[in-house]
Amino acid sequence: MKTLKNIAIAICASVVLTSCFNDRKPNYQYFPNMYESVGYETYGEYEIFPGQQSAMMPVENTVPRGFVPYDYENSTEGLNLAKAELDNPYKVTEENLKVGADLFNIYCAVCHGDKGDGKGILATREKFLGIPSFADAGRTIVPGGIYHVQTYGLNAMGSYASQTTEKERWQIAMHVMDLKASLKGEPGVLETVQAEKELTESLTSVTDDNATQK
Repeated sequence: MKTLKNIAIAICASVVLTSCFNDRKPNYQYFPNMYESVGYETYGEYEIFPGQQSAMMPVENTVPRGFVPYDYENSTEGLNLAKAELDNPYKVTEENLKVGADLFNIYCAVCHGDKGDGKGILATREKFLGIPSFADAGRTIVPGGIYHVQTYGLNAMGSYASQTTEKERWQIAMHVMDLKASLKGEPGVLETVQAEKELTESLTSVTDDNATQK
């Protein structure tokens, strides 16, 4: 009797253990969403969505997170207006210049060259011709124009608004102005700002002294 009991226990144990390895009928799933994803394919067709399309347009009157409106139109008139009216809203600092230089080397140097002389690798390999230097005579290289061209693109150059943020484009513009100054043998933008600051402080000090003497 004891032997039969042991055999019965062994058979039951075998049945229980082998049931765990039955691929035709998996065990009970306590959290089925962890095993069977309910995620939708980006461009899939599902009845739950309007028009059965999972890729839908953004809600009306909404803007992407971090988006900054830009009121200048993509035209020659808009470019000229940006050159005349826009100025860099960010302070010239070593940090901003460094970030601008890093971004320039990623997105711009391949054509414009790391010095801004128009001798990037694509230019030297003649993939693109006629890339001018930032210091070429007759070119109006100003912060507003640089930002506008990055936003919309110009001629063979495409827009970089999807790759860079509003602040990053201004940081790149800051570095471009620094490269332009270097090519022309002029003081860099940081040195210029510091000199202007010192001059302003000096004039303020003289004005205060004169006021005190009176």
